[in-house]
Amino acid sequence: MIKENIRKILDEIPPDVELEAACKTRSAEEISEAIDAGINIIGENYIQEAEEIFNAISKKTRWHFIGHLQKNKVKRAVKIFDMIETVDSFELAEALDKACADAGRIMPVLVEINSGRENQKFGILPEAAEEFIMKICAMGHIKVTGLMTMGPLAGDPENARPYFKETKKIFEHVKQKNIPGVEMKFLSMGMSNSYKIAVREGANIIRIGTKIFGGRL
Repeated sequence: MIKENIRKILDEIPPDVELEAACKTRSAEEISEAIDAGINIIGENYIQEAEEIFNAISKKTRWHFIGHLQKNKVKRAVKIFDMIETVDSFELAEALDKACADAGRIMPVLVEINSGRENQKFGILPEAAEEFIMKICAMGHIKVTGLMTMGPLAGDPENARPYFKETKKIFEHVKQKNIPGVEMKFLSMGMSNSYKIAVREGANIIRIGTKIFGGRL
């Protein structure tokens, strides 16, 4: 089932859009099957869960953190992940920069945009995005490589379109600024219920869980 689901999604999306498997609560066996089926990016929400899966899977793949990263878990995250998609505060960026300096590496990051301006969600407000990127771009061990947004988790997929449009607008605006140390390359938007609209609005990373693995037990 996992293999068939992945093949179907890959057939639906352009070749320049990357399919990221959102693996929250999924087993090592399920994730391994997804990798065998062509998944190149594993997205994890929780550090402890990611550590367990990471140690159980020896297959070559890229690991992205897509949950809310707490500052006290940054050092552990730096040991596993190839990208942090959810940088949402100066304090987190600073902690990541220090941990990466200690580890002798540079971490690609996406700035999370709270495109719906929802109090219960994390992320930088759209109107503050450029200023925030300017603040963190001089840090030597993280590199801003794009933006990420959530959009509505359920409901009519069309309701997500304005959020995706606004995030794409910010992406293009920052890209045109040619800010030193910033490479606007990735736009991570869209999940199982909204990825088709996200792709039409410019996403080149989509984060899919249920449509790959099925519903959670």
